[in-house]
Amino acid sequence: MNDACPLVSIIIPCHNGGSYLQKTVESALRQTYPRVETIVVDDGSTDASPAIIASFGDRILSTLGPNMGAASARNTGTALAKGGFLLYLDADDLLAPEAVVTRVEALTSTGADVAYADWQKLDETLPGVFQPGEKMQRRIEDVHQVPELALFTEFWCPPAALLYRRSLVDRIGEWRQDLAPIEDARFLLDAALAGGAFVHVPGVTAHYRIFHGPSHSRRSPITFASAVLRNALELETRWREVDRLDLAHQTALLSVYGFSARGLFRHSPEQFNVALAHCKRLGPNQRLMASGRGIP
Repeated sequence: MNDACPLVSIIIPCHNGGSYLQKTVESALRQTYPRVETIVVDDGSTDASPAIIASFGDRILSTLGPNMGAASARNTGTALAKGGFLLYLDADDLLAPEAVVTRVEALTSTGADVAYADWQKLDETLPGVFQPGEKMQRRIEDVHQVPELALFTEFWCPPAALLYRRSLVDRIGEWRQDLAPIEDARFLLDAALAGGAFVHVPGVTAHYRIFHGPSHSRRSPITFASAVLRNALELETRWREVDRLDLAHQTALLSVYGFSARGLFRHSPEQFNVALAHCKRLGPNQRLMASGRGIP
């Protein structure tokens, strides 16, 4: 590797993303940074995605496999990547041409492990029609001074807005297939739990599609709330084991358990009762609200 200009690997997982994949890959190939490899991992697509991938020829590295989920595809891409920095780009999102160069400069100048940039929503106004939406320009410390608590509760950004040092990714390990559809949030949280340092890169360099049609739903509320609950239970156990369950961590857990309880209230009584029990233990005087009514 050229230390003065380290290789960056852009990893694109794709499952039936043919409607947007062409532009996504092109946005990766148009980077102004001089040393980028683009890796596309097809996750069992049944649409035109394999043909679109093939059309790029040797401009990209690609592999096709069975449908195992986005986390598995990202793990496959990570194993193929040779870069010292890794960027995970979903098949329907876009990068600005300067995305990689600004983030590499931020990481190399500060010694940080994760660069996170501002990003913009692309809102679907009609089926397949997107307009620029809200610009997201929030810093982690705006949510909480402790990164792991900010990332566990309210701070989130799409993978397209991030750049990871490979050494940190190796410490984190694999993307969590068992925590879909919040595996991207957990991977970023794992970066903090592994001791990673974060640096903010001002300026919008990632564009994230927001789908509103039912055929494009990325997650069901029950699946999302269930994953949030499993994640919280795991994190509480981990923090207890290392004697780190101070008031700030308890408050964060109470907030997340409350969120999951509200999401599970009408759909999964068993999981709701688990979440509620943890809420009552951590905050016995708190009352959750569901559909405008207090939950006893």
